[in-house]
Amino acid sequence: MFEIKTLISHTMETGYRYTTTGDRIPRNIITSFACTYNGEEIFRADLYPAIAANPFLTFFTVAEESGKLEFTWSGDNGFLETATAMVTVE
Repeated sequence: MFEIKTLISHTMETGYRYTTTGDRIPRNIITSFACTYNGEEIFRADLYPAIAANPFLTFFTVAEESGKLEFTWSGDNGFLETATAMVTVE
């Protein structure tokens, strides 16, 4: 069993703020996060406007074999970011 910690840099905007000229700033948030281990989903989270900028997530999993962790963040305006990490079980 081990802990996985993820952090992504993203300027979140709730869509409720206005510019100094009175124009609404469009919403721009990360709406979901998923993690797969050797292609099998092991964790998923839906994110909402109340989540802070640069969301930090932590969770646990069990590794029975070596493999690849793949992290996927998706959000408004077609935002999609992925990252990978290898896990070695000895």
